Amino acid sequence: MKRTLLVVSILLITSLACQITGLTPLSQPTPVSQAQPSSPLPVNSTNILPQDGSLEALYQQVIPGVVSIHVFTPEGDGLGSGFVYDTQGHVITNFHVVDGASTVEVDFSSGFKARGTVIGVDKDSDIAVIKVDAPETELHPLMLGNSDNLQVGQTVIAIGNPFGLNGTMTVGIVSALGRTQASEHSIDGGGFFSAADIVQTDAAVNPGNSGGPLLNTNGEVVGINRAIATNSTTADGQPTNSGIAFAISVNIVKRVTPFLIKDGAYDYPYMGISFFPDQLMSLDVIEALDLQSYNGAYVVEVAEGGPAEQAGIIAGDKPTRIESVLAGGDLVTAIDGRSVRTFDELISYLVTNKSPGDTVTLTVIRNGQSQDITLTLGARPK
Repeated sequence: MKRTLLVVSILLITSLACQITGLTPLSQPTPVSQAQPSSPLPVNSTNILPQDGSLEALYQQVIPGVVSIHVFTPEGDGLGSGFVYDTQGHVITNFHVVDGASTVEVDFSSGFKARGTVIGVDKDSDIAVIKVDAPETELHPLMLGNSDNLQVGQTVIAIGNPFGLNGTMTVGIVSALGRTQASEHSIDGGGFFSAADIVQTDAAVNPGNSGGPLLNTNGEVVGINRAIATNSTTADGQPTNSGIAFAISVNIVKRVTPFLIKDGAYDYPYMGISFFPDQLMSLDVIEALDLQSYNGAYVVEVAEGGPAEQAGIIAGDKPTRIESVLAGGDLVTAIDGRSVRTFDELISYLVTNKSPGDTVTLTVIRNGQSQDITLTLGARPK
C-alpha cells in the first residue's frame, strides 16, 4: 500500500537554484496577469469558529471538512488527505497524492464516500482540486486564513490520514517560514522548478497526511501538509516523522485554486534565473566570489532567451579557487524595493505577488556597484 507523502533530502551539491532540495515520492505504488477569479470562501454556519479556545472544540468544528483520499493506480493504491474547499464539491489535496490515479475515492468523517474527478493540478505548488458529487449536508468547507500572519513559534494543528488512521490530529509549532523546495514541475535538461513560501512545522506528519490541512488555533487553514525530512523508517520502509514537516502556505492555495477550478491550470511567473543555494553560501564561497555583501541571491545561470537575459542580468563566468563556483555574476539584493537576504525570500515574494506579464525591479550588485534593472516576467515553461 502506498501511503502518500514526499520525503525531502537536502542536496550537498546543486547546479540549479530550483534544486535546493530534492523531493522523492514515497512508493508502495495563457498568462494570468488578468484579474484573478474570485475565490468562493466558505460562508456557511459550519465555519463559526470555536469560542472556548480548546483543541477539543476545534477538532469537532473542523473534522467534518477533512477528508481521506484513496487513490487507485495501475501500480497500486495509495492513501492521502484533503479538505473541503466550497459547497460546490471541490476538495483540495496535493498533486502528488493523485498523480497517475485511475480512480479517486473521497471519504468523509461522517462515513459518506464518493468518487472524485481531478479537475485541475498545479505541479509547481503541488496542489490538486478534486470534484465530488456529494449532498450539501456533507460539504463543510474549511475557512482559509492568511499565512502572512504566521509567526515562528505559533501553535499549528495537522489533521489527516497518516498510515490510514483517518481523522488523526497532531499539534506543533511553526518552525520556520518562507522555505523553498523542489516542486513536481521538472525542467528540460534536468532539475525542478522551485516550490516557494513553504511553512516548516514540527507537528507530527507521516505518510498519508499529504494534502491535509495545517490549521491555526482559530480553526483556519494556514497550509497544506506536503512533505517531511527524515532519516527514520518503519519496519516496512515507510518514512516517519522526525520533527521536520513542510506545508504549502494557504496564500499560495488562495492564489492558485480559483484558476485550477476555472481553467484546470495556473501559470507561474518566470525570470529565467538560477541562483546559488542559500545553504551553500559559506564564508569561503562569499570570499571566492569577492562579494561585498553577505545578503542576497547570487546568479549562477541565466536561461537563454529568457526574461532575465533580455533584461541584461549577468551570471557568473569567471573561475575561482573553488571548483564549479564562478565569479562575476549579479547579486540580487532587492526586488521592488524589498530587501532580499536569500533566494528563498526572493522566490517567495515572486510567486505570492506576481504573475506572468508583470514587471519587477531587481536591485543588483555588479562589480561592486548597485543598480536597478527592470524585468518583465514570463510564464514558467510547461
